[in-house]
Amino acid sequence: MVSTRFADKARSRLGFIGKFVARTGLTPNRLTAIGLLLNVFVAAVIASGNLILGGFLVVAGGLFDVVDGAVARETQRTSRFGGFFDATIDRYSEAVIFAGLLVHFTRTGAGSDAILLTYAVIVGSLMISYTRARAETIGLRGDVGIAQRFERVAILALALAFNQPVWGLWILAILSHVTVLQRIWHVWKHGEPTTHGK
Repeated sequence: MVSTRFADKARSRLGFIGKFVARTGLTPNRLTAIGLLLNVFVAAVIASGNLILGGFLVVAGGLFDVVDGAVARETQRTSRFGGFFDATIDRYSEAVIFAGLLVHFTRTGAGSDAILLTYAVIVGSLMISYTRARAETIGLRGDVGIAQRFERVAILALALAFNQPVWGLWILAILSHVTVLQRIWHVWKHGEPTTHGK
């Protein structure tokens, strides 16, 4: 999985950024909240119709999402609540970006197809998060599948940067739900104890 490998490498190289940001006195949870505000701004840019700038800002928002974790590790302030809060705010951050797209489509009269595609992507994103959480409650890894957060951010950013949001949504809709199916398969395959003998 690209995003899992990328995340592992990123964590090992973000220590100096975590140390630098930690000197500002900002706590990991405050950084998480600031990240949400940043994504609200990105959504407003997209809603205004400036998709190309929005694409670059989506990347910036995605990179900012990892800073709170880096600060938490460097300051040894990781906590169960911090992980829960970060994951929850990430879902809001992702949803607000698609809300910006919905506003853009509504303003430009893009049609019901684009709106339904956006809805399909939102559902897929939520289900990706839900299936991971449910898998982990039964002791299985939930971060499997082709389109995790890194991939989804990259696809959306490229689609916006090339001013092709509908194509990006088609790709995201398909890959998101494929990922959900992959996680269902993973849990089905590994979730039941193997019986031997009789």
